[in-house]
Amino acid sequence: MTSLEAADDEPDAWFKLDRDGRKLAVGGDWTIRQSARLDRELAALDLAQGIRIDASGISRLDSAGAWLLLRTSRAAGGGAGLNLPERYGPLLESLNTEQKPEKHKSRIPPGFRGRLYKIGRATMHAYTQSVSMLGYLGRVTVETGEAIARPKRNLRFAAIAHQVEETGINALPIVGLLSFLIGVVIAYQGITQLEKFGAQMLTIDGLGIITLREMGVLMTSIIIAGRSGSAFTAQIGTMRVNEEIDAMQTMGLNTVDTLVLPRIIGLVIALPLLTLYADIMGLIGGAVMCYFDLNITIPSFMRELQQALSVKTLMVGLVKAPVFAFVIALVGCYEGFQVERNAASVGLLTTRSVVEGIFLVIVLDAAFSVMFSVLGI
Repeated sequence: MTSLEAADDEPDAWFKLDRDGRKLAVGGDWTIRQSARLDRELAALDLAQGIRIDASGISRLDSAGAWLLLRTSRAAGGGAGLNLPERYGPLLESLNTEQKPEKHKSRIPPGFRGRLYKIGRATMHAYTQSVSMLGYLGRVTVETGEAIARPKRNLRFAAIAHQVEETGINALPIVGLLSFLIGVVIAYQGITQLEKFGAQMLTIDGLGIITLREMGVLMTSIIIAGRSGSAFTAQIGTMRVNEEIDAMQTMGLNTVDTLVLPRIIGLVIALPLLTLYADIMGLIGGAVMCYFDLNITIPSFMRELQQALSVKTLMVGLVKAPVFAFVIALVGCYEGFQVERNAASVGLLTTRSVVEGIFLVIVLDAAFSVMFSVLGI
């Protein structure tokens, strides 16, 4: 006979194997506290096939102990039987039942109806998103008017200065580098095409007009939408996840005055200055390309540029910058407040804010182009 303990000195959980190895008697408290010891000692047993397990001596049983019993029974080929107190039957049965996950049933119908369903769902989502954002725009507009009316009370100048530094000064390297390279590309493509007609000098005219009217402000806005717009969403979204915004509202702080207005005003100040900086860097890139490819000196480049451009050309690009900045900041802050209380939502809405910001910037740029064309500007 194999036994863990003598019958007169039984531990909290015990088992005994009879002499012929056909019956395994178990008893005591088969709980998780005893499971590590029982697991080691049961694994060392050499059980015969068809062994009968008598568990009538068990006084306490939890899921860990029930699993050890079930595993022992299966190791013996299913056993001739497992005698267990009736009150523990449901527990053993729940562990012994194979849990099959229910097959997921999609609500989207197959075929053409499914495609119509997806189109309709996307349309309704865009509609509700537009209505919600317009409502948020109205709230921000009212709050901005009140802040301007009482600037000492509502405007946080230190926060605005911080946002100008974050969105403007810290963005100078990336904006300058990309604008310089875009100027090089525009000049190179212009030279390649115009030299066929012997009009290489017109490259300078095209470079100046394209950079000042369109590419400077557009590329700067796209860079800022990806850099600062996403940062606004991630910062405010993380505050929602950490329940900091709830704490601010409990303290009676206006979240628009505290979180939104400094970001909007800071970006509205920074983006026109960044646009002017990007215009200069783009022209420098074009001048470098013209010098090395066409042997046009810098004084000659500046004279031709002065004849081709006017203050109106520069102002067309700069007028767009505050509008683009307002839209980028508004979208970034709005999506930040839509974040749910989980980390995945922060990433999802940060991506959405970048996509929506760039999309709206391009749409507004097209609208400005049509408007200026109609006005003859």
